[in-house]
Amino acid sequence: MLPELPSPTLIETQAGLDKLIAILEGEHEIAVDTEADSFFSYREKVCLIQVTACGEDYLIDPLKGLDLSGLGAICADGSKVKIFHDGEYDVLLLGRCYDFSFKNIFDTRIAASALGSESPGLGSVLEAHFGIVLDKSMQRSNWGERPLSSRQIEYARLDTHFLHELMAQQAKQLEEADRRMILDGECLRLEWLDTPHPEFNPDEWVRIKGARALTPDGRQAFRELFILRDTLASEADVPPFRIMNNQAMLAAAEERPDTVKQLEGIKGFSWKQLRRLGDPILDALDRAEDLGPLNDLPRLPPKDGTGGFDLFDMELHDRIKSWRRKMSEREGFDASLIMNRHVLIRLVQERPANADDLQKVEGLMPWQFDRYCEGLLEVLAKFEEDLSAGRIEAPKRRGKTRR
Repeated sequence: MLPELPSPTLIETQAGLDKLIAILEGEHEIAVDTEADSFFSYREKVCLIQVTACGEDYLIDPLKGLDLSGLGAICADGSKVKIFHDGEYDVLLLGRCYDFSFKNIFDTRIAASALGSESPGLGSVLEAHFGIVLDKSMQRSNWGERPLSSRQIEYARLDTHFLHELMAQQAKQLEEADRRMILDGECLRLEWLDTPHPEFNPDEWVRIKGARALTPDGRQAFRELFILRDTLASEADVPPFRIMNNQAMLAAAEERPDTVKQLEGIKGFSWKQLRRLGDPILDALDRAEDLGPLNDLPRLPPKDGTGGFDLFDMELHDRIKSWRRKMSEREGFDASLIMNRHVLIRLVQERPANADDLQKVEGLMPWQFDRYCEGLLEVLAKFEEDLSAGRIEAPKRRGKTRR
């Protein structure tokens, strides 16, 4: 059961925000969260910033045109702990939208994972620690609409209200388990995050399930529809999926109709959609026909960072991942905390031969070096030995090859 809580303070004026900043300047621990409109806008924006400090909950409305530089200074102040739960998205979003930077983060989701939780989401963690069950029904509501509903306000304030007490419990447990260094290392990674705006790549169509299986003519049609969808979404400021869903685009690319009437027979297009999109869709299909069949699939870098790896690099990558999985099972926490994918990639690229080389690998934390140095060097040495002896054949990658 949720306890009875006093109403949060909604901050919609610069005077109100300035007053809050003055309060935060005297605080050592500040819980922070954000709500965005990624399900309703082409380029998501911050629609609400939740802050809990000195036992009070505050909801800052950035859509009121407030100057948030004072809050940015608080976030960058290393003398103050900023408490997040699963804060990577918030750090990226605030960095992109307001150029915020962060120092001294405590992420309670990372802490939960380091303590061995298999369900580190906020709802599960609060229930485990306090017996509190959160209502997450507002998670995908439109945070860009005003006025905010009473349910949205109550939902938003709970994202930060319990984080101070949660942090206190987790900090004690981490110290007792000798795992505080895991949290500190991962929170440093959050502070170092680069926050560029994502750019549209017309070749990303190839990542959509089912697109590769189209005929060459169908691929070209799908690519043109993919570009059209993004253009229309940008102009209308809505997410691409609200213009056309993937299945409708695949069907249109496969059938390549010549008239709006023929488009009406394709599942996934409503009559209302076709009134707006019928002609642009047919124009896109005509462009695809003029361009001709798309025989060669575009090469995109793998999302796991292994772009440019040859087949022997992939063999070493798999060996280190296998070792990491065994360490995860032994330690009782998530494999990404043993070593994140960026460090794994650098190990393959640099192939350190000794402890001195290993210690220089960017992103490898001191505690990881101390705990895993011997095991990692054994994996690397065994790979080099097998490679020199010709005991490694170019591995087959489930029908794919990487250059």
